[in-house]
Amino acid sequence: MAKSNNVQETSDVRLLIEVDKLQEYLTLKMPEFRAPLEVRQFKYGQSNPTYLLIDANKKRYVLRKKPPGALLSTTAHAVEREFRILDALSRNTEIPVPKVMEFLKGRIFNDASFSSLSQKDCRQCWYSAIDTLAKLHSIDHKSIGLKGYGKPSGFYSRQIHSLLRVSAAQATARDKNDVAVGEIPRLDEIIKWLKRNELPDETTIVHGDYKIDNLVYHPTESRVIGILDWELSTIGHPMSDVANLLMHYYLRHDTFNLFPGFIGAKDINVPSLEELMRLYCEKTRRPYPIKKFDYAIFGVITQGIDARVALKQASSAEAKKYNGAFKKSAECALEIVDRGDLDIQNKL
Repeated sequence: MAKSNNVQETSDVRLLIEVDKLQEYLTLKMPEFRAPLEVRQFKYGQSNPTYLLIDANKKRYVLRKKPPGALLSTTAHAVEREFRILDALSRNTEIPVPKVMEFLKGRIFNDASFSSLSQKDCRQCWYSAIDTLAKLHSIDHKSIGLKGYGKPSGFYSRQIHSLLRVSAAQATARDKNDVAVGEIPRLDEIIKWLKRNELPDETTIVHGDYKIDNLVYHPTESRVIGILDWELSTIGHPMSDVANLLMHYYLRHDTFNLFPGFIGAKDINVPSLEELMRLYCEKTRRPYPIKKFDYAIFGVITQGIDARVALKQASSAEAKKYNGAFKKSAECALEIVDRGDLDIQNKL
């Protein structure tokens, strides 16, 4: 398992930004801002490039923007939506989100096993991740000004349609050597399985990419103080967030170098999958067990990373290490597909 927990590391700017214009804008809009401006880019984060801004008074801010160049998807980099939901949650709820442009000092772990922590702290970090997600899913989105933020039904149907549309666009992306990203293997079978096993509608705020390395933990305590990367947020089915968070429990430890699963891993102190699912059900007052988990959508997410590398839009310094990972994701999804439909499996 990776052992870095310093995911707030920055590097020189990799994707260009017009510093002079940004400095002029901040001076005009923020009375407390003092030029000159130092700009660094965060090393992690796979979609929208994210920058650390430091003014002359050493005050820190965070800036997120869309990648440069022609975008593969008009919806996948919606920083405007990030602003809307962060603003609504920070004004009206106790959900831990950073204020717009706020630099949130804390710990971000790119190791979901929390191998650098004690067993007690590791377990508490996972409990806090579940508790925070349950609180998010318990919010009435209409009451905090998010009416119309997403459609009230058909979440998974739209996800399937989007997967097909985005996958087709991404598969044709080519790098400087004219090598195409390629298609998801047996995508048609995955889509048919998803349609046959589609979950009944439920409606809540969905983060869209809820996982350990999108959470900021307190500098010394094992609790979540911030949720990052809201660009994929919408109104939809809560199980999409739960499945995304618990992905590690369904993958072998050697499936992905940068996304190691827990199956077969040694010397890890994480809670059991059952324990976390029971805790989520308890916090959200829903029946246990939760049926019909799937994670085929992970394939198109990693394929998107691959395509952005091809078009030099990838924001993470680590993104190239994901090249081809979507094919392994598809293999994992196809293992589920090949077992047959979920209703049949439940009767065996």
